[in-house]
Amino acid sequence: MNTAPFRPLMWALVLSYATAGIGGALTELGPWYYTLRQPGWKPPDAAFGVIWTTIFTLCAISGWLAWRAAAAPALRRRVGLLFGANAGLNIVWSALYFKLQRPDWALIEVVFLWLSIAALIVGLWRLSRLASALLLPYLAWVTVAAFLNLATVQLNGPFAGR
Repeated sequence: MNTAPFRPLMWALVLSYATAGIGGALTELGPWYYTLRQPGWKPPDAAFGVIWTTIFTLCAISGWLAWRAAAAPALRRRVGLLFGANAGLNIVWSALYFKLQRPDWALIEVVFLWLSIAALIVGLWRLSRLASALLLPYLAWVTVAAFLNLATVQLNGPFAGR
């Protein structure tokens, strides 16, 4: 069996889960987090792992599909840059919110994270509509997360950080 066509999928999964792992390592659900007032509509903490695992899996599949559809090296670089920028912004949000304990700064940064997802969806559309569509749950979830972030800031601010 020729596994070569699936090597990019394996790399996409590794990179996607590495991003998730770094973000997860920065996510400290300790005393500071548990003292935050949360809106009544916040999903239970246990749901976040399932949601993010699903999203990172869809991102990996999306990246793989886009990579396969990008015949030219310049197009593959664009796919890599779009996903790389998004991964970086995803990690920075976790660092700001949890590690630095600055939901107010994370609220500013989440705008850029959201825009990077929109850029991915638009940027991949001509390469693979399926790759773009697989990112819609990510955009929807980050929209919800941004409103949750806003509510947290409103209920708990101002923040001084560590």
